[in-house]
Amino acid sequence: MTYDVQSIRAHFPALDGGAAHFDGPGGSQVPDVVGQAVAETLCAAIANRGVVTAAERRASTVVAEAREAAADLLAADPAGVVFGRSMTQLTYDFSRTLAQKWGPGDEVVVTRLDHDANIRPWVQAAAAAGAAVRWADFDPATGELAPIAGLLSDRTRLVAVTAASNLLGTRPDIPALAAQVHDAGALLYVDGVHLTPHAAVDVPALGADFFACSPYKFLGPHLGLVAAAPALLETLHPDKLLPSTNAVPERFELGTLPYELLAGTTAAIGFLAELVPGTGSRRSRLLTSMAGLEAHESALLARLDAGLAALPGVTRYGRPERHRTPTVLFSVDGVSSRAVYEHLGALGVNAPAGNFYALECSRRLGLGDTGAVRAGIAPYTTEEDVDRLLAGVESLPRG
Repeated sequence: MTYDVQSIRAHFPALDGGAAHFDGPGGSQVPDVVGQAVAETLCAAIANRGVVTAAERRASTVVAEAREAAADLLAADPAGVVFGRSMTQLTYDFSRTLAQKWGPGDEVVVTRLDHDANIRPWVQAAAAAGAAVRWADFDPATGELAPIAGLLSDRTRLVAVTAASNLLGTRPDIPALAAQVHDAGALLYVDGVHLTPHAAVDVPALGADFFACSPYKFLGPHLGLVAAAPALLETLHPDKLLPSTNAVPERFELGTLPYELLAGTTAAIGFLAELVPGTGSRRSRLLTSMAGLEAHESALLARLDAGLAALPGVTRYGRPERHRTPTVLFSVDGVSSRAVYEHLGALGVNAPAGNFYALECSRRLGLGDTGAVRAGIAPYTTEEDVDRLLAGVESLPRG
């Protein structure tokens, strides 16, 4: 298994700008094949999906291929892959649809570890239905999610939890949580946005009833998707236009899909499958590539983590006991996180600061709404990039 990061980097035109990109958790850079797929689809004859004209058939093929690619990435059923503008939009749509069956006395569980996109839609949908919200906490010292068993009851209708914290990298034990949630007779909605770029995902093995992710976090274009079992989707009836199809999964997709972005998603997943040379089906090659990627990123995470620990005045947040994604949140004594961000940016090191919409998490860590500096490692990150970041932090002017 060979992970050739320099060969991989050659496919990212954005890297020609010379910056060291640690901003991947907010959106990765994009390989050339993705841009080409988007452009080719935009420039080809295309129309609303159908079977009569070549343009109609092309649109139908683009959508079908994107569902198949997403299914291979997630070990899901392509007939249960729903596309939308973003993970946030889709989660709002599903929260409103699921809440149609909620009422007073029902309960939903959300966590303070999550991105707000997997908190606020459920909180607001519960409020509209008269249902109660119960909060799962996490240990601010380690970043580990607290046990949720005590929050579950026969009135629990849904639990929303992240597969990986976008602020701390914490990876809760989703299969164990799924077993508890299902024993309570509830559904599990998993935010996989921050996990999917860094590890092989198997939605059935995780036990997630709904798994949401965003292609633009794993080298693709800006859109979102949710994977669920088609049989489960058949039980849900979202608001939709009267003439639009009632078929699953299309009935959850409002309006015409962005064909060019779906083509780019297929290309991104194909690129992920080739990060490490492999054979067999696309799913098999994805498993090989993601294992190689995880080893590459873990080594760089160890280098970054150790380097930050050796610098005076640097505080790292969240020390998850279990394996985590290659994401580090840190601050520097006596220097605002915004100033650290700007100093690094001037050196061509892109490591932004903020709460990154994990507002509850940032507040629980004692960072308020300001947050801290986040450095995320991506498939194109090198040892030299890590060393540039460390040197940049070390060179910070102190008062």
